[in-house]
Amino acid sequence: MSSQRKSKSGDRFVYQEFGYDGETEDRDSVDLDVPPNQQNLKVEVSRKGRKGKTVTVVQGFQQSQDTLSALLKELKTHCGAGGTLKEQTLEIQGDHGQKMVTFLSQKGYKVKRSGG
Repeated sequence: MSSQRKSKSGDRFVYQEFGYDGETEDRDSVDLDVPPNQQNLKVEVSRKGRKGKTVTVVQGFQQSQDTLSALLKELKTHCGAGGTLKEQTLEIQGDHGQKMVTFLSQKGYKVKRSGG
């Protein structure tokens, strides 16, 4: 089943296969906020693909981008390092694996250390 709809500019039609859900612009901002005690996070210290720089990576979040941005800010302050948010993954510069595990555990997350 296919449908057509007017785009935001209103001057052209856009073809969309598999129907129109009515809210195309809000697809990416779906709230995934699962309580911290129901999330299983993995903390890993990695150098792969980073030109020898050590980065602490936290994966497994099931939360909205706004919540993750606030958590990233807290983690960067706690570790005293820079960092970034890539999709549902937090990256903090440096080897802060143990700090991250204790900090996230205190926040209520289920955390496991991965790698060496």
